[in-house]
Amino acid sequence: METRKNIYKLTLSAMFLAIGIILPFLTGQIQQIGNMLLPMHIPVLLCGLVCGWRYGLFIGFVLPFLRYAMFGMPVLFPTGLAMAFELATYGMAIGLFYSHSRWHCIVSLYRSMVAAMLSGRVVWAVVQMLLLGIGENGFTWKMFLAGAFFNAIPGIILQLVVIPAIMVALNRTGLVHFTKTKPEISELGNE
Repeated sequence: METRKNIYKLTLSAMFLAIGIILPFLTGQIQQIGNMLLPMHIPVLLCGLVCGWRYGLFIGFVLPFLRYAMFGMPVLFPTGLAMAFELATYGMAIGLFYSHSRWHCIVSLYRSMVAAMLSGRVVWAVVQMLLLGIGENGFTWKMFLAGAFFNAIPGIILQLVVIPAIMVALNRTGLVHFTKTKPEISELGNE
């Protein structure tokens, strides 16, 4: 039974990876719109929620490198490298926060999403500072605010609307279950 569950999660993770590769084509024709809507974030966040933090971490880290290898986008240095760590943090953080929530409901979903989004943006900033340095010629406070928040507002709003809607639809189909109680310790170790 455990092997079957792992194969199921692996298959879903592959599907989220494929969606992450394809989704940027919808917005990629106009780079500024693609940068604002953050299309690769959605499948990584969903992977962390549905499959668990380990899968979300892996898919988030691999996705920018795979897209670069296939299509040459995103540019690897510094964008793709920083994005890999950011997306890995999103996938891991949302999976951990949500699986450790007392209840699995819309409220805990939003809490987990906001915590994961903030964590990912902090990691992105740290990686950008390490890659570009600090100071006038490096990564500045203005660059952080613009890249992490101001330019990303449409994508953040899209994520806060689309991801809960998808999770509610998955709950109605029985693929994901909202529960009133905390999952058993044995279930958490298997994620």
